[in-house]
Amino acid sequence: MRTLLQTAVIAAVFAMPSAWAQNNSPVGLWKTIDDATGKPKSLVRITESNGVISGKIEKLIREPSEDQNPVCSKCDGELKDKPVLGMTILNGLQKDGDSYAGGTVLDPHNGKTYKAKITLKDEGKKLDMRGYIGAPLFGRTQTWIREQ
Repeated sequence: MRTLLQTAVIAAVFAMPSAWAQNNSPVGLWKTIDDATGKPKSLVRITESNGVISGKIEKLIREPSEDQNPVCSKCDGELKDKPVLGMTILNGLQKDGDSYAGGTVLDPHNGKTYKAKITLKDEGKKLDMRGYIGAPLFGRTQTWIREQ
């Protein structure tokens, strides 16, 4: 018969791999931080399916004076004038060494789509999201903070 302490130790050992895996994976909920203002902008849920990473806006963080339900008025095609809340902004990223790349990121503010590369930092607590045109040298980086 196991003691309470033995049961707790066994549970902790089995929990460690999943906690380790979460910190080495971008899957989860992330607070996006505007690289120009330093203010939080949204919560993005990153998911993985068959080795492909995508991210959807789950919540917008808006000032009371801002439109609380904005649409992507500058987007083209099927996203034109669609609600930003619930919009998939990260698409098609796959593991590439220590990063995830090969996909795109949509900036709903200007409606433009960029190549994307994400890299986990600070033991998986932060994520550098780089959007660029052509080569990663020509772009900008936002640091997102893991919420869960």
